[in-house]
Amino acid sequence: MHFLDQAKIFVKSGWGGPGAVSFRREKYVEYGGPDGGNGGKGGDIIFEAVAGLNTLIDFRYTQHFKAQRGKPGAGKNRYGAGGEDLIVKVPVGTQILSDPVPIDGTEDEDGYPEYEEQQVLADFTEVGQRMVFLRGGDGGRGNLSYKTSTNRAPRQHGTGWPGQEMWVWLRLKLLADVGLVGMPNAGKSTLINQVTNTKAKVGAYAFTTTKPQLGVVQHRDREFVLADIPGLIEGAAEGAGIGDRFLGHIERCRVLLHLIDATSDDPVDAFRIVQDELAAYGGGLDEKPQIVALNKGDLLGQELMEDIAAQLRSEAGVKDVFIISGATGEGVSALLDAVLPLFGDAKAKQVEAPGEEGETSWSPI
Repeated sequence: MHFLDQAKIFVKSGWGGPGAVSFRREKYVEYGGPDGGNGGKGGDIIFEAVAGLNTLIDFRYTQHFKAQRGKPGAGKNRYGAGGEDLIVKVPVGTQILSDPVPIDGTEDEDGYPEYEEQQVLADFTEVGQRMVFLRGGDGGRGNLSYKTSTNRAPRQHGTGWPGQEMWVWLRLKLLADVGLVGMPNAGKSTLINQVTNTKAKVGAYAFTTTKPQLGVVQHRDREFVLADIPGLIEGAAEGAGIGDRFLGHIERCRVLLHLIDATSDDPVDAFRIVQDELAAYGGGLDEKPQIVALNKGDLLGQELMEDIAAQLRSEAGVKDVFIISGATGEGVSALLDAVLPLFGDAKAKQVEAPGEEGETSWSPI
């Protein structure tokens, strides 16, 4: 299955059905009068978060979603049937964002038009969450509803109210308990393969991982979801390397696991680069509970690994550094033991930091 975390789609709710112009015509009925019924309501556009989806790839091949129009009214005061609602199923963690439009009369330094800021229109964080995104138009009135004491035989009717339509962006932010971050070749894919059944690609070159990987970790009779994010390099916030596009997938992670390659030229500098990119991205990533692990201990030996860990504590201010080997599994169990207690602390921290409206503030872009 191909991974896609952004898609642009067109949604349109149904028009209301037209009302009917009809007059009662029955044998032996001297005064028939109007009996045209109203048209039916147009179908709504409904978004629903469902389980079992972790990509927006379906929206690459289907971009237009239009609900059914309401049925027209009929004689004998028969109302038209309402149009069927169109339910668009999306993965849990999907956000609906407005399509930015250019601002009239404004240009940037390069002469390109400036665009309005994207707005978050909906956010789906739970399975089964539903939202009527666009409401269908109301049905038109039949001529019976226009009858008055002075207008006994009206021939006017309503054509039905139009539906709503718009282009929107879908953005998927995977929901995981632990986010795995680090520079390229830090051993993140090797670690997630060690602790989960994920078969992430592993290679001796940078940017082996080009899309987020999810895996379920089972440890101490508990389960949690681990997300492997493509590696970050200096300047990723400005678009260097793969950029910071995939960092949105760890905005909702409760804990960050920072993996450092002990065989790199300067592990302390590697730690600082990733921390700077997390801070530059925003969204509170640099404030999340974080565990630092020094990887590839099987290549350097225990004494040298302890020296590097001491440098991280003294020069980078890291309190605890776990020495592990993602390839052999050495030290991984102790690392996972340290992760589990942080879930409760992270949850409590989110509750204690409400915004002005009682919600946590964050950047959607």
